[in-house]
Amino acid sequence: MTEVREVPLKHVHEALGAKMIPFAGFNMPVRYSSDLEEHMTVREGVGIFDVSHMGEFYLKGEGALDLIQRVSANDASVLYNGKAQYSYLPNETGGVVDDLLVYRIDEDEYMLVVNASNIEKDWNHIQKYNTGKVEMVDWSDDLCLFAVQGSKANATLQKLTHIPLDNVEYYTFTKGTFADVPNVILSATGYTGAGGFELYVPKETAEEVWNKIMEAGAEFEIKPIGLGARDTLRLEMGYCLYGNDITDETSPLEAGLGWVTKFSKEFTNSEALKAEKAAGLQNKLVGIELVDRGIPRSHYVICDSEGQTIGEITSGSMSPSLKKGIALGYVKKEFAKAGTEIYVEVRNKKLKAEVVKTPFVKA
Repeated sequence: MTEVREVPLKHVHEALGAKMIPFAGFNMPVRYSSDLEEHMTVREGVGIFDVSHMGEFYLKGEGALDLIQRVSANDASVLYNGKAQYSYLPNETGGVVDDLLVYRIDEDEYMLVVNASNIEKDWNHIQKYNTGKVEMVDWSDDLCLFAVQGSKANATLQKLTHIPLDNVEYYTFTKGTFADVPNVILSATGYTGAGGFELYVPKETAEEVWNKIMEAGAEFEIKPIGLGARDTLRLEMGYCLYGNDITDETSPLEAGLGWVTKFSKEFTNSEALKAEKAAGLQNKLVGIELVDRGIPRSHYVICDSEGQTIGEITSGSMSPSLKKGIALGYVKKEFAKAGTEIYVEVRNKKLKAEVVKTPFVKA
């Protein structure tokens, strides 16, 4: 078995009462109190996640942009210093190596943020297309990543920096002194739809920064948040989770990633994806709300009114905000229109559901 790694602040999380579980190759806090309480803390106030298991690659050199353009589907040429972009790495067979964030630090200088379970796979995939001009450094073990999310996130973090955080627009980032630590990257991104920042902090200062954020957020009743609430928060926004909704086998176009697939340039497998789009998609990833009471889960079968299988759930849960079952799942394209009545098989029962537009909860 592969060894499960520890995040640097494991002892901090255990002292806070976290239940730790293996996730993406790391021992991670899944919850501290309850998923419901932690979910609503982020929706209504402010919470802090330790997501230091994520991977960060630094790319530098005159060919850095060309390499990113070759391996990623979005158009990184539109980025400017301090701008971030959501993208994905197509594989050569029609699926997705990973989804990721691309940060332009400076001309010919970028940071890629990848999923923890894919760090080695992504590194090898990108290096395969590196002609040798681009210096690549794996920063994953040198940085800790904290996501401070919620309506009170800015007010919490502003206490710890002179950088005017309200001026940092969505999907932009800045670098400066935070909590008396220099060279912290503060990125107006997140995986919750609740607003806030993601902070890339040198590992050796991570505990100090974590504690200062907790102190600064005390007046807003900040709480540490685990993976359980992170999953329900992202699901309410309709955000894909790699390994569930997108995989090495799933079509990025069927997954709804056409908006970050730019055929104005050539990239890995672009011609095949272009042909797939021209031929017409067979399936589509859609949002699903249960009409009947129940909780949809990954791999549950989706049926039509006559009981014929038309798809499968890829992510599902009870929505803490809506208090109803919600899910993402692939269905045949003729069932993908919002308002279409479908059924989900839950414990040998067919529960009535409806295709809806995402996000399920408005940000």
